[in-house]
Amino acid sequence: MAVAGSAPGEIRVASPVGRWVVLTTVLGSGMAMLDSTVINVALPRIGEDLGTDMAALQWTVNAYMLTLAGLILLGGALGDRYGRRRVFIVGVVWFAVASLLCGIAPNAEVLIAARALQGVGGALLTPGSLALIQASFHPDDRARAVGLWSGFGGVGAAVGPFVGGWLVDGPGWRWVFLLNLPLAAICVPVALRHVPESRDPAAHGRFDVLGAALGALALAGVTYALIEAPEQGASPLVIGAAVGGLLLGAAFVAVERRRADPMLPPSIFRSRLFTSVNLVTFCVYAALGGFFFLSAIQLQVVAGYSALGAGTALLPTTVLMLLFSAQAGELGRRIGPRIPLTVGPLLAAAGMLLMLRVGPGSASFGGYVTEVLPAVLVLGAGLVVVVAPLTATVLAAVDAGRAGLASGINNAAARAAGLIAVAALPLLAGMGPEAYRDAGEFATTFRRAMPMCAGLLVTGAVLAWWTVRTPAATAAVRSERPECAVHCGVTAPPLEPQRREG
Repeated sequence: MAVAGSAPGEIRVASPVGRWVVLTTVLGSGMAMLDSTVINVALPRIGEDLGTDMAALQWTVNAYMLTLAGLILLGGALGDRYGRRRVFIVGVVWFAVASLLCGIAPNAEVLIAARALQGVGGALLTPGSLALIQASFHPDDRARAVGLWSGFGGVGAAVGPFVGGWLVDGPGWRWVFLLNLPLAAICVPVALRHVPESRDPAAHGRFDVLGAALGALALAGVTYALIEAPEQGASPLVIGAAVGGLLLGAAFVAVERRRADPMLPPSIFRSRLFTSVNLVTFCVYAALGGFFFLSAIQLQVVAGYSALGAGTALLPTTVLMLLFSAQAGELGRRIGPRIPLTVGPLLAAAGMLLMLRVGPGSASFGGYVTEVLPAVLVLGAGLVVVVAPLTATVLAAVDAGRAGLASGINNAAARAAGLIAVAALPLLAGMGPEAYRDAGEFATTFRRAMPMCAGLLVTGAVLAWWTVRTPAATAAVRSERPECAVHCGVTAPPLEPQRREG
C-alpha cells in the first residue's frame, strides 16, 4: 500500500514519495535495460564456454529482444487494465526468475530459451515503469521526472558493458544474470510500500492476443532469416522464414485495422509528431543496438581488452548521461525538440565513425586516450542531447490515460530496431559464423558495420529536422500543464519514447 499523501497525479519530484517512485521505476526498468546491454561484453566468454558460433551469440541477444518487442504492447495494455503497479511487480518477479534460469543454463539452447522468458518479464515491467511516472507525478513535475527517469535509465543501459565486464572477469558470465535477483528483491517491496496504484478507467474489451502473436512471429521469421543467412545462404528454410515473416507482418497490420480493440490502434499514428519521433527513435535505437553489440566484441577480440577493460572503456558515455540528461530534458522543453533531435544523432554518428580508429594498439593507455576515449565522449554527448528530449516529446504526444499503451508502442519500436540491427548488421557486413574468434576477420567487418550505424543516425537527424516542428512540439509540451489537463510522459532504454493519439 502506498504511503499517505501519495495520490496518483499529485506527487512532486522533490518529495520523499517522489524520490521513492523514481527509484522504483529506475530500478525496474533499469534492470531490463541493463540486461539488454550487459550481455554484449560477455558474449565472447559465453561463446567460448558453451562452444557456440556467431549465430548463437546473436540469438542470445535477440531472443530477449524478440519477446520484449513482440509483447510489450500487450504488457502496457495489461497495466492499463489491471493496475500499472501490479503488472510492474509481476514483471519484476518474472524477470528475476528468468534471470536465475539464464544463470544456471547448461548450454546455449537453454540460455536462449531463458533469455526469451526474460523478454516476457521485460514486456510487463518496462511500459509499467513509464506509465507509473506518467500517472503518479503532478503535471508541473512530469518533465523533470521524465528527464530523471530517462537519464538514470539510460545509465542503466550504458553501464551494462562495465558491470558485465567486471562480472565476467571476476565471478563469471553467469553473474551477469544472477545480479538481477538482488535488484528485484529491493524493487518489489519498495514498489508495494511507496508507489500508488493507477489504471486507465476507460480500458475495456478483449486483449489483442492474436495481434501480439502475429507481431512476435513476424519479427521471429525475419530475425531468423537474417541471422541464419550467413551460414545457410539462400536455403529454402531461410527464404521461407523471410517470406513467412513478411506475410505475418502484413497479416498483423490487417488484423489491427479490423479489430475493435487493437493492440496497436492505427488512429494513434494520426499525430504527425508522434509518428515522426517514433521513426527517429527507430533509427537511433537500431544504430545503438548494432554499436553496443559489435563494439564490445571489437574491443576484446581485436583491440585486446579484457571484458572489464572493454566495459570500462565505454564508461564515459555513462558518466555524461548521468551528469547531464536531466538538464537536456529541461532544455528540450524550453527550446523545443527539433534542434536536440537533429544535433544529438549527428553527434552520436560522429562518435561511431571515430570508433573506426580502434585497432590492435588501442588497449594501451595512449591508444585508449587517442582512439577510444574521443569516440565514446562524442557518442555520449550525442546521447545526452537526444535521449531525454526524444522521450519527453513522444510522451507529450499521448493522452495520459493511454500512457501504458503509448509506452508499449514506443518501447516496441525501440526494441524491434535493436533486434533487427543485431540480426542484419553481421549479414550486411559479411561477418561469418566464426568471425568473433578471428581478430582480422572481425576487424574488417567492424569497419564495414560502423558506417552503417552512423548512417542510421544521420537518417534519424534528417527525419527530425524535416518532420518535427518546434512550435507544434512546444505547444504539446506546454499542454501538459495542469490548466490544460494533459501530461508529459516517459519512455524506455538508454532511450525509450512514447507518443500520443491525434
